[in-house]
This record gives sequence, structure tokens and C-alpha cells, in this order.
Amino acid sequence: MKIEKLDHIGIRVADFERSIDFYRQFGFTTQRQNLDERVIELHHPSGITLNLLDGANDDHGARNILMDVTARYPGYTHYALNVELIEEAVIFMNKAGLTITEGPVTFGNGNRSIFIRDPDLNVIEFTQTPG
Repeated sequence: MKIEKLDHIGIRVADFERSIDFYRQFGFTTQRQNLDERVIELHHPSGITLNLLDGANDDHGARNILMDVTARYPGYTHYALNVELIEEAVIFMNKAGLTITEGPVTFGNGNRSIFIRDPDLNVIEFTQTPG
């Protein structure tokens, strides 16, 4: 499996507008809003992409949570690494004995992704972008 680059950083937020205003201070602009998926995509001129995910609980937990549990806390949810072929990533994870917690799944933007957790339960997404 060849990792090509960091794709995006997902941050669960309690209030979209407050978070958008905060990140605009640093030069981020709204690129895409998909309120059906409850995600707002922010882009920075340097190439950094942030996905703001709606639905955070205000009571903070002690661990990172994404889609595989019901609680939603503010903060970083995952980072994503681009891979050439998602099928190769699945084979790699299976051979390594790593549990895929979600996926493969295809999102509205065409990305195909799988999700795993590191030993500290942080979420890592491996994603194949279209094209």
C-alpha cells in the first residue's frame, strides 16, 4: 500500500457558524456544504482541507469517537490518508490483522474510504479519491 498524502482533518463541532467564523480568521473558506451528511468542507490556500462535522455533545469524553458509536463530542475526529486503491488498503488491513470499523463506503464527493482505529482508539481514514 502506498500512502500518497494527507487528505483532510475532520473536526466534530457543536456549532457550525461559530467554527466557520473561527477558521475564517486563518484564511479558510467554505468549499462545500453537505447538510444531508452534516459536513462542511473548508479549504485553505495552502491545500489543507478541514471537514467540520455537526452533532457534537457538550459533555466531553475521554476518547476520540467517529461514526462507530452514538456519542458525539467536540474536537478532532480523524485524519485521512490518500491511497491509490481502496481495495489494496483493505487487503493490507486484513493481512495486518487490523479491524476495519467502517467501510468500504463511497461518499457523495466520490471518495471511497475505510476507517480503522489506532491503539489509542483514534480514528484513521484511508481514502481513494476519484480520478
